[in-house]
Amino acid sequence: MVEKQEILTQEGYDKLEEEVEYLKTVKRKEVAERIKVAISFGDLSENAEYDEAKNEQAQVEERIVKLENMLRKAVIIDESQIDSNTVTIGATVKVYDTDFDEEVEYTIVGSAEADPYNGKISNESPVGKAFIGRHKDDEVEVQVPNGVVTYKILEIRR
Repeated sequence: MVEKQEILTQEGYDKLEEEVEYLKTVKRKEVAERIKVAISFGDLSENAEYDEAKNEQAQVEERIVKLENMLRKAVIIDESQIDSNTVTIGATVKVYDTDFDEEVEYTIVGSAEADPYNGKISNESPVGKAFIGRHKDDEVEVQVPNGVVTYKILEIRR
């Protein structure tokens, strides 16, 4: 079975590395201290603080493993290779949304970096998929849960 690569910008890769470092150096110690304090309360069989701290410890360790796997499988986009004539992963696209009569900017990123509220959409999302390979002045129709949305590509940049 072929492992799925995680496509990341350098910025996204660096953020994941920072999160792993934080979880390993700060969060682990905080959780270990909470466990230590909870143990001091005695009788672990009915100790909610202990159970909560142990659950948090498991979540932190699970997140560390997940992030380390993502970093191991990461393919970093060389932003200098992004063609400003064609929409690719890593490109920022300014579009005109005909339904809402407004201009919107999206940066196309890998799924690990997607953050729609901050304009970073996954190359695997319906909108991201529809933009990939398109050019300036193309009109793009995208099937979304609420129907079809039409965008006109105004600008593509790195």
